[in-house]
Amino acid sequence: MMTDMLIDGRLVKGAGAPVMVHNPSSGEVAATFPGASIDQFAAAIASARAAADKGVWAALKPSERVTVLRHFLELLVDQTAALKSLITLETGAPVGGFIIEAQVAGPLRQIGEMFDLYAKLPELEENPLTLEERINSSGGFVQSIKRYVPVGVVAAISAYNFPLHISLWKLMSALVTGNCVILRPSPLTPLATLALGEAALAAGLPAGVLHIVAEAGPEGATLMTSDPAVDMVSFTGSTEVGSKVAAQAAPSMKRLQLELGGKSAQIYLPDRIEAAFSAAIGVCLAHAGQGCVLGTRVFVPEADKPKVLAAMAASLAYARIGDSTDPTTTMGPVISAAQAARCERYVQLAVDAGATVVAGGKRPDRPGFYFEPTILDVPDNKNPAAQDEIFGPVVCVIGYRDVDHAVEMANDSSLGLSGYVYGKDARAALDVAKRIRTGTINVNSFFSSPTASIGGHKMSGVGREKGIEGFRAFQEIQVMNLGSAV
Repeated sequence: MMTDMLIDGRLVKGAGAPVMVHNPSSGEVAATFPGASIDQFAAAIASARAAADKGVWAALKPSERVTVLRHFLELLVDQTAALKSLITLETGAPVGGFIIEAQVAGPLRQIGEMFDLYAKLPELEENPLTLEERINSSGGFVQSIKRYVPVGVVAAISAYNFPLHISLWKLMSALVTGNCVILRPSPLTPLATLALGEAALAAGLPAGVLHIVAEAGPEGATLMTSDPAVDMVSFTGSTEVGSKVAAQAAPSMKRLQLELGGKSAQIYLPDRIEAAFSAAIGVCLAHAGQGCVLGTRVFVPEADKPKVLAAMAASLAYARIGDSTDPTTTMGPVISAAQAARCERYVQLAVDAGATVVAGGKRPDRPGFYFEPTILDVPDNKNPAAQDEIFGPVVCVIGYRDVDHAVEMANDSSLGLSGYVYGKDARAALDVAKRIRTGTINVNSFFSSPTASIGGHKMSGVGREKGIEGFRAFQEIQVMNLGSAV
């Protein structure tokens, strides 16, 4: 496997503390390699700053950048099998499940569609001046134009759960809009991201345009978020760390794009209660619950709660916990021993606050970082397991008195990343969806598209990714007022 850093157009060995990557399925060390030193992070930032200031990438026509990046993408598509193997090794995503497709093949396909969308966007837009404003005081004509220009140097910091997917969306969106990027993967899952370096060089990206640097600790990331030479930080991770990133970026007024935690609600209206029976398996089999948009709070009518809980528990009989390389495995491990312990701790906190464990609730007796798919009968939305993002296969089922009560509880959260409403009466379901304070709301479906942006409300983040808004996040607006010479 390739563990070199990409710095200033060259693949180099790290000169910092060793990065140790564990295989979550076994708990064993899968790879150890020297991470980037703080001096190498500084060199990457300086190289990106120089390249941005010289315009070696931004000066290219958008179509020319797209051509280079399409070649980059083609090289990655050719490596699909190898990238899947790395993702399975470092994240524990099962080889036989749909999640491995969402980890690799899905984003590779959608990135190509993203380029198609970008190619249709205007570089210039005319500002709507009135006729009177179009004549200046000297009698000449005035035109006001809005230009979309690159932000400059982007620090992209990825998360561990979908490392390649998240990294690709960040770097491709930033690169296609003309920026220079320093990309830092999570220390827990850096392998697939580091594999991008060779393809970037083979595709012909100019030196200084893309840097990929991994590290064991937070020192390099802190430099990326605080160095005045960096113009923007794009971060995906927890709300706690996102708040620190925002504070580090504030003194130099960096632009921020933060996709942070979620505690999404699933509201099942009385006419669609049978759809709730599979809610637990849908969350737990989705990468062992390690997804920020997963609906881990399930709201059902109070009278229907007992049969929903029974049906959910029965559905877990189909879950097969095991090694991620076993094609019969349907639910793999969580990322680390610490994450398994976090799941265990929150189950205990939930029980202490009045919840009942209906299914699961503990770590199975086997090597690796596993936690059983868990259903909690939770008496109210104030329970710690209903308020905090656990990031594991733990689902809270909460009863509601009426629809207003369901909406009130769904909105009773500091987070607002995603959400779901299910109802046979589509108009009634839509009316409920419009009342949920969240960045994305899904009605009777789950939808992901390169043309539809994602992003959080409240403490779930700042800015959007994907779609037109995802491109514009990496661009500044410059207004040019042009007068005719008189």
